[in-house]
This record gives sequence, structure tokens and C-alpha cells, in this order.
Amino acid sequence: MRKIINSISMGGLTAVYHREGDVVELLLVPAGGEGGIARTDCAAEPLIQAKLTEDDAPASFSGGRTMRNSPTVKAMRYTGQTAQKSADKTVVVTKLTDPRGLAYTHTLTLYADNPAAEVVTSVENTGSEAHTLEMLSSFTLGSLSPFSEGLAPETLKIHRLRSTWSAEGRLVTEAAEDLQLEPSWKCYSANSVRFGSVGSFPVRGFVPFCAVEDTAHGVTWAAATTQGSSWQMELYRQDFGLSLSGGLADREFGAWCKTLAPGACFTAPKAVLTAVRGGVDTAAQVLAENTRRAIEPLLPASEKTLPVLFNEFCSTWGKPTEETVLRHIRALKGKNLGYYVIDAGWYDDDAFEAAAKLGRWELSRRAFPHGLKYVVDAIHNAGMKAGIWFEFEMAGRDEPDCFNKTEWLLTRGGIPITAGDRRFWDMRKPEVQEYLAHRVIDFLRSNGIDYMKVDYNETIGLGCDGAESLGEGLYEQILASQHFFARIRRELPDLVLELCASGGHRLCHSFLELACMASFSDAHECDEIPIIAANMHRMILPRQSQIWAVVKAGQPLQKLYYQICSGLLGRLCFSGEPDALSAAQWTVMDEGTAFYGKAASIIDHGVSQRFGSRIVSYRAPKGWQAVVRRGKTQTLVVVHTFGAAPEAVTLPVGGKIAAQFMRDGLTVTHLDGQLTVHGLTDFDAATFILENED
Repeated sequence: MRKIINSISMGGLTAVYHREGDVVELLLVPAGGEGGIARTDCAAEPLIQAKLTEDDAPASFSGGRTMRNSPTVKAMRYTGQTAQKSADKTVVVTKLTDPRGLAYTHTLTLYADNPAAEVVTSVENTGSEAHTLEMLSSFTLGSLSPFSEGLAPETLKIHRLRSTWSAEGRLVTEAAEDLQLEPSWKCYSANSVRFGSVGSFPVRGFVPFCAVEDTAHGVTWAAATTQGSSWQMELYRQDFGLSLSGGLADREFGAWCKTLAPGACFTAPKAVLTAVRGGVDTAAQVLAENTRRAIEPLLPASEKTLPVLFNEFCSTWGKPTEETVLRHIRALKGKNLGYYVIDAGWYDDDAFEAAAKLGRWELSRRAFPHGLKYVVDAIHNAGMKAGIWFEFEMAGRDEPDCFNKTEWLLTRGGIPITAGDRRFWDMRKPEVQEYLAHRVIDFLRSNGIDYMKVDYNETIGLGCDGAESLGEGLYEQILASQHFFARIRRELPDLVLELCASGGHRLCHSFLELACMASFSDAHECDEIPIIAANMHRMILPRQSQIWAVVKAGQPLQKLYYQICSGLLGRLCFSGEPDALSAAQWTVMDEGTAFYGKAASIIDHGVSQRFGSRIVSYRAPKGWQAVVRRGKTQTLVVVHTFGAAPEAVTLPVGGKIAAQFMRDGLTVTHLDGQLTVHGLTDFDAATFILENED
């Protein structure tokens, strides 16, 4: 029989711990919802899922599909729980043991400022013999939905975010039944959907996120894994209760295992969980908001007001020179921009796409005859901070001293891992870290650089040598890379760091907590930019989401409004041809930049809701979308149309219009809490700031 051993509330979230024999189960519910918990007609979900290689595989047709609920889990015994509460957080520690000397610790932290919980799971070998893990969960939730009883058909929706290059964050919603997450008549078969990403692009195929929505009771549970290496999540159902778990990709999915010698301890990567009243958008933004706690103490003073950027990549396409930089900054001086960023190619005499000169990081004297400090000083004199691009975890084919330095490179099966023209530094090696400290950190310091864009344009794949498994080698490699990021922040605390990985392939919590900003995508001049930018509101804080707005001579003003309004969905980053724009184009640019300054506080702090058509094709989108972001005192409304656009769009937004940015020919009416934009055509845009009603 189940009994409650603890119920703890903080920050709008309640954690309820059930015990059934030696099984301890964690339920998360919105604060005040614990009285509605009704489900007792399914197996209690163990607090930790694990699998030792020495133990039998789980039954119920599980082999090759799931490693959950093995004899390893059944051997765990509950030994106690403690809870420590302070003004800003509550930490709950639950202990389990195994007769073989394995001690499991599950640590849940609730915070006062956000209804999200962090979970950390660790295992210590206190025995006299080594044991090898081949699966260990970071988190697990069961008995979903706890507010229902029995089968509760057609009440559970599964939300996932698909992601691929230049089309990040696509929401896919499916009924649990469509995923065959329905128990059989005998409740025998273990039905599992195991998904994730393998390699060092954690946001590829899927975003490390999943949500389960109970449509009958209006509650959604959501979870995010945080590591930057291979990860998995599992939706599992054998009886009436649905379970959701996740963490490191296991041995079957991601070639991971970890041997614990006597006295050794392993800690799984952190997971972030929530349960909210509302749908997937609400739940996802709660998880994204959780990164703010780590980011804000590290923000340089320049980042407090969300300044607008200019990055020259879509100007020179990987071949910047002293002449192009000076030409740009002459045009940009006095335009109220915060940063000018020199992108890829500054170290090469050929275009970025035509060569692979990564690793040596020496300035091209042909391109910059007076040195980098010369142009950095010019950027500073124009009133902007100076940025530069690096891809420091790679060695390029055209730098043989780096590319062939096998003892410093990652290998698989003893052979250097090669992807196109790139190999990967083994970031676990102290000599590599010291080499990069000189080539990167010293370079930034000596040239007075204020901003670094860190790119990462290949994936390691399944894993690498150097640990007891390929997956563990990969996990160690990414942790070592993140330690180098942290070293950069320590040595250069005022440096602004931008995260990039061919656009958005590293938009996971552990990397986002190290950076001021992240590239939202490699969609540079595409019609789908606002669609992807809106998707980002479910994934990352808008203050971190850097969005391209490429401006070129001859560009129609309507297109310019479209691009700038896209940037209002995050961090506005101009690129293109600032030295060739017409007076009319500059008028729109100046108005857009000024409007962005008014909207910055809402972009930084607010809650977003999307309205509009379901977009099927990103490359040829049809219909419209609007993102309404509500701040404490003001609301930002950003409207975009696509192909086959409606002439007018109406949104349920009240309050007085305080500012607007839209092209000539559009009109707006605002009556009885309904805002309507008239005169829209294909690929149009408009944005408004409204004073919130009391």
C-alpha cells in the first residue's frame, strides 16, 4: 500500500514522495494540486532507474527497446530522506542502497523564484568489488496523470520539439495512443518510446525536452536534460500509469557504460522538471527560465540593456578584411549599436567555406595588414564593443601541425575522428587546455576583444576513446570543453560570450548557463526566420536568442520591416551591407533600433504566447503568426504573415498602444480588448508595445 512520506511546496511547485514497500516515487504537481492526486492503480515508479551489466535484462519484451525496471532497480532499498529549507530554496535528499554496496542519492531542489525543480542523481560504490553501470537516469516521473484513474483514454498528449539545421525547435504533439503508449489488455508488454540525440550536437533530431499534458485536468509535466553530449528520454507504459525518464544515452542508445571501482562515485547530469497549470508553452518557458539563475550573476554590464548587434558574416561570407570592417563601422557609427562582431575567416586568406585553417589561430596579415588591435581600436572609437569568432575545439585539415597532432586529438578505435576537414582536440588533456589558453584567452586579452562568438561546426558522433565506453568518453570530452568555457569566464569576466554550433545545435541548459547569448539558427536570410525565432521561446530565454536580420541594398522596405520584427523575438543582430543602404532604408533601421530599445525589458522579462496558423512547410510557409509577450507593465506584440496571408489579423490584447513599428499602408484598430492589424500582404510584419491594463 502506498503512503506519503513527504510533501514539500515552494515556488508554485509541490513534490510529493510516495512509498510502496522499498519503492519511492516522486510526483510533481502544481502547488495546491496535491489534494487531487487519485491514481493508485499502477506500479509506483522508482525514484531512480539504473541497470548494471551483471544483472539480468528486464522482461516484458524489453530487450533493445528499454533498459528500465531491471533487477538493478528491484534491488534498491530505501534508507531515508532529509529536507533542508531556506528562504530561496528547499533541498530534498533521498537515499537508497543495494546489498552489493551501491549507495544511490537522489537530490531534488525546489526554488522560490521559479516553479521548476532540479534533480541530480549519483551512485557511490561503497563495496569491495567493481560494478559497471550501463544505464542511469537523471530523473524519472511516474503515475502520469496522477489526477486520473484507470485507462483515462484520449487525455494524454505528448509534446516534443524536433530540430534540424536551420529549422530548429518544431513542436510535434501526439496523442499517447498514437505513440502506442497504451497498456495491453494484460498489462504485459513494456511499451516504450526512447528518443534523443547521439553525439556532440545535443540539439539535433530532437531538443532535449519532453512534456506530457493531461488535457482532462489542464496540467502539463515537462522535463529537460541538460548535458551537451548524447542524451535520451523515455516514455514508458506497461499499466495505467505513464512514466517519463531521461538522462545520459544508455548502452543500447548511446554506447555508454561507467565502471565504478570501490570508493568511486558517479553523478549523472542535472535534469530540470516542472508541473504547471496550462499547456506546453507555459511548461517549456518555466524550464527555460531556470537558466536565468546561472546567467544573471555572470552578465557583463554591457548585457544589462540587451544592446543591438552587427555581425559581418552575411557581408563577407567568411572573408573579412581590415577594409571591410573599417567600411562597415564608418556606416554604423552613431547608429546605437552595442557590438560589432568579426566572424569566421579572419585567420585565413581564403573564404571560410573554401578552407579549414582551424587550430593555429594566427591573424591573416594579408587581410589585416595593421593587425587586429588596429581595427579593434577603430570599433571602440565608433562607440561599439569589438567581437571575434573562434571554433577552438577543432583542428582543420589545412593546418597540418594541428590536424596531424594525433596525441592531442580524439580517437575512436585508435584512429583520429575525422569529419570532413575537421578533427577534434581532446579537451580532457591539460596540454590542449594550456595551448588553447594561450591561443584563445591570451589572444582576446592582448587585442582588447570584448566579445567572442564560439562556433562548433561538426559532431563527434557516437563517442571517443579514453574511457570505459565511447559514450562516457564523449561525456568527459564535453565536460572538459565546458570547463574551458568556465575558465574563459574566470580570466575574462567582462567578456561577452556567444554560443553557436552551426546555429542552434548546442541550445541545451549546460551550455546556455555559460553564455550571454546563443545563435538561434543558421537561417540567415530565410522567410522562416520568425517561425524559428518563435520556436525559441519554448527552448531558451529570448534575451539569449540572437536572431539574424540581414539588410542589403535594394531590399524592399517591407522585407526590412519583416527582418527587424523577427529580431524583436529575441536579440536583434544586423548583418549585410550597412555601407550601401539608402536613406529610406536607414530611416527604417533607425526606427527599428529605437523601438527595440523600448521593447528590450519586455524581451528580457515576460511570458510568451503564440497565435496563428499551423505552419506546415518552413521553406514555403503559409498563413500567419503572432507572438504576444506579456511583461509586468507592458506587452510586446510581434505579427508576421507568410504566403496566402490574411488581409487582417485580430488578437485578444488589451491596453493602450504605447509604441508601434510597421510600414506605411498598414493600419491598426484597438477596441474592446481586440487588436487588429489591417492591410497585410504576404510576408508582412508589424510590432506593438501596449501598456498593460490594471
